[in-house]
Amino acid sequence: MGKLKGKAEQVKGKTKEEMGSMTDDKSMEMKGKAEKVKGRAEESAADAGARMRGIGEKKKR
Repeated sequence: MGKLKGKAEQVKGKTKEEMGSMTDDKSMEMKGKAEKVKGRAEESAADAGARMRGIGEKKKR
C-alpha cells in the first residue's frame, strides 16, 4: 500500500510542479517538488519494509 501511495504522491507533485512552471507560480512549483520527494521517500520506505519482511521470513526457516 505504501508504494502505491508514494507513486500517487509523486504524480500529484509532478502535476503541481508543471502547473507552477506553466503559470510562473514558483510557490506551486516548489510545493510540487516537495511532494515528489515525499512520494519517493514513501516508496523507498515501503521497499525497505518489504525487504526486511523478506529477511525475517528467511531467518524463520
